[in-house]
Amino acid sequence: MLKKLIVTAVLIAVSSVAGTAQDAQKGKTVFNVCLACHTVGPGAQNKIGPELNGLDGRKAGTVPDFDYSDANKSSGIVWNEETFENYIKNPAAKVPGTKMIFPGIKNEQQEKDLWAYISQFDSDGNSKK
Repeated sequence: MLKKLIVTAVLIAVSSVAGTAQDAQKGKTVFNVCLACHTVGPGAQNKIGPELNGLDGRKAGTVPDFDYSDANKSSGIVWNEETFENYIKNPAAKVPGTKMIFPGIKNEQQEKDLWAYISQFDSDGNSKK
């Protein structure tokens, strides 16, 4: 009986971890909602929003030749998984005064998948993987 309980507990733990794993391929699909304003990967350029290459570890408001809001430039954000997921839920709430007009992504798994996709690109748009 104890062995059965342990096996059940392990299976539950593994399935809950698997449910929160990041999936860059799924994140690429989620990125479709970002494409109107942003690009990422080889040849990415600024559009309505800045290109997102090298986002992981980058200070907010620092992409060359992009006209950021003062709110974004002075936000103090350094992008990482936590700050990105917090921001992408509701950009205007995280950085009041931002130019980014986007209602946000409310699905936690989509946030994680999107981060997995975007964060795989270095500052030159090459995949780090």
